[in-house]
Amino acid sequence: MTSTTPANLSGETALPATIGGVAGAPAAARAARLVARVTGGADSAPIRMTAPFTGLPITTIPQATDADVRAAFATARKAQHEWAARPVAQRQRFLVRLHDLILDRQAEALDLVQVEAGKARLDAFDEVSAAALVAAYYGKHSAKILAPKRAAGVIPALTKAGELRHPKGVVGIISPWNYPVALTAMDVFPALAAGNAVVQKPDNQTALSALWLQELASEAGLPDGLWQVVLGRGSQVGPALLEECDYLCFTGSTPTGKDLATQIAARLTSYSLELGGKNPMIVLPDADVARAATGAVTACFSSAGQLCVSVERIYVHESVREEFTRAFVARTAALKLGGELGFGPQMGSLTSPSQLETVSAHVEDARAKGARVLTGGRARPDLGPLFYEPTVLTDVTPDMVPFAEETFGPVVSIYGYTDVTDAIERANDTAFGLNASVWSRNGRAGWEVAARLKAGTVNVNEGYAATFGSVGVPMGGMKDSGVGRRNGAEGLLKYTEAQSIAVQRGLALRPPRRVPGGVWARVMTSSMKLLRHLPWR
Repeated sequence: MTSTTPANLSGETALPATIGGVAGAPAAARAARLVARVTGGADSAPIRMTAPFTGLPITTIPQATDADVRAAFATARKAQHEWAARPVAQRQRFLVRLHDLILDRQAEALDLVQVEAGKARLDAFDEVSAAALVAAYYGKHSAKILAPKRAAGVIPALTKAGELRHPKGVVGIISPWNYPVALTAMDVFPALAAGNAVVQKPDNQTALSALWLQELASEAGLPDGLWQVVLGRGSQVGPALLEECDYLCFTGSTPTGKDLATQIAARLTSYSLELGGKNPMIVLPDADVARAATGAVTACFSSAGQLCVSVERIYVHESVREEFTRAFVARTAALKLGGELGFGPQMGSLTSPSQLETVSAHVEDARAKGARVLTGGRARPDLGPLFYEPTVLTDVTPDMVPFAEETFGPVVSIYGYTDVTDAIERANDTAFGLNASVWSRNGRAGWEVAARLKAGTVNVNEGYAATFGSVGVPMGGMKDSGVGRRNGAEGLLKYTEAQSIAVQRGLALRPPRRVPGGVWARVMTSSMKLLRHLPWR
C-alpha cells in the first residue's frame, strides 16, 4: 500500500494530493472547506479523525455545544417556514439538480468515503448510486405523494372530505458512520421534499462525506439554514437534539435506538429507527449454486460486512451444501483486500478499532468453542491497522457469540438444513428482522419463501441490493430491527402530519328538533346499509 506523509492537525498535508496518508485522495483544502460548513463548535475543543486505511490523521473537526445545537434548530426553524410555503414542484426541481451534481461529482465522494470509512471503491459507489436514485425518486414523485387527497364523506354529495399533508417542522437526523452518503440522502432528501428543515448529526468519523452532500445541496439551490450539520458525541449534543426536534430519525444500534425511543416518547414526538440485524440467507435445493455463492460474497462482505442489511447467517440445503460451501469459500478466499483508491481492491478495512475488536472477539469465541474457520479468521496489520480477512465459519452453535449476536463485520456462518420450513423457522428465530435473502431458480418459490420470513426487506436471488436500490419501496426493520420505514411513499409521508378536512352542506349530522332520536337512528341505520354497496365507499 502506498505510504505518504501524514496530515497535520490543521488539516494540511505535506503532499497536496493526499489526505490521511492515502495517495490520490482529495486535497486537504477540500477537507478544510467542508469542515467550515459545520454549525457551531467555536467554544469546544475539536477532535482529530484518522483514516482507517492508514491510521494517519485526516483533519480536525469541531464539536458542537448544547447551545450550538439549539441555535441550529432556531436557524433551521426560520428557514423552514419559507421553504414549506414553496410549491412541492419547486422542491422537486432542487432534487433533480442535486441528482445531476451527485453523479457529475461522484469522484469526490468516492475518495471521501474511502478515506473516512475504509471502503473498497465499488462499495463507495453503492453509496453514490443510492443517493442519486433517492434524489431522482423524490424529485419525480413527491408532488403526487403529497398532493391533497379526496375521500368519501359521511353523506354522499353533502359531505366533502379530504386529506392534506403538512411538514413536521424541523427534523432531527442522527446518521451512522457506515453509509454516510447513502443514508444521509435516504433520510434528509425526503425530509426536505416534504417541506421540513433538517438538523443532522452525522458520525464524527465520516462527517466529511455528509458535509460533501450538504455542500452539493447548497449548490443545487437549497436555501441557507435549511439543512444544518452539527457534530459531537451523543452525550454532548443528544439532549438538545431530542428536546428541539419535531421528528427524530435515527440509524444505529438497537440498545441506543430503544433508549432514544424512550426519551422521545416522553415528548409525544414521533420517530423512526433503523437498528441492528442478524440477516439470514436461505439457499433452496434448486438454486443455481455458482450464482448463489457469488451473490453470497457480495451479500456478506460488501463494506467489510459493516452494512446493516449484510448477511451473517447462511442456511444451505444439505443436497447442495458441500458444493455451495466449496464455491463460496473459494470465492471468499480469492477476494483482493487493499487500502488504495481505485477499483482494484474488492474489500477494504474495518472503520474503527472497536469494530476490529468486536470482529476478532466473535471469531475467537467461536473458534475456542469448536467452530471451524473455513477461510479467513485473522487480522491483517500488514495491509493496514484495521484490516480483517473475510471469514467463513461452520459448526457454530448457540453457545457461541456469533450465533445470535450481530457481528457487523466480515464474518458469516454456514448451516445445513433438510426441510425448508425448518430453515424458515431458524432464519426467523432471532430478535432481529431487518433483511433476508432467498436463492432459487424458481422465482415464484423464492417469493413464497420470502413472504414467510419476518424481515422488513427480502431479496430473491440477491443479497440486499435489489431492495436497497429499489427506492420506490419501503425499507426498514421488524422486531428489534427498528420502527418505521425509509424510501418509497412511506419514507416521505413519515415526515408529515396528516390533516383531515370535511365540509358539510345541507343535511346536519344530528336529527332536527322535531325528529325523535330513535327514528333518526333507524333512518341512518338503513342508509348505512345502502351506502355500503356504493362502489366508491
